[in-house]
Amino acid sequence: MVNKYIKSFIERFSNIYFEILRFLLAGGFSFVIDYSVLYILTEIFDVNYLISAGISFSLATIVNYGLCVRYVFKNAGDVGRKGRIVFIGSSVAGLGLNQICMYFFVTIMGVYYMFAKFGATAVVTIWNYIMKKKAIKKEV
Repeated sequence: MVNKYIKSFIERFSNIYFEILRFLLAGGFSFVIDYSVLYILTEIFDVNYLISAGISFSLATIVNYGLCVRYVFKNAGDVGRKGRIVFIGSSVAGLGLNQICMYFFVTIMGVYYMFAKFGATAVVTIWNYIMKKKAIKKEV
């Protein structure tokens, strides 16, 4: 009987561990897109860093959505209308958090925008994991 509970605990822990690992890998790939587009738009095309940050974040979010549905949250299936609304809503809120963090770090704190992106990403990553898991797993 105790062995059954231990086995169940280990399976759940293992599933959560690998889910978080897949989430971090998908997020890492999305971050490379976000960071690259931010740099290209700002440095090569001379777009304001806040506009570049919004565009790059939005593009990375679209990629991240596909990866989360397909690879991160197994058996997500059709998230339904409500799940998509929460996912999109959390992404818009994530965009807002990203922009606020970028403005704060760059304009107020004087941090170089490419370094500021790391701090903004850390804040948004925590937000995204919690909200997107709820949306995809239909926990809303």
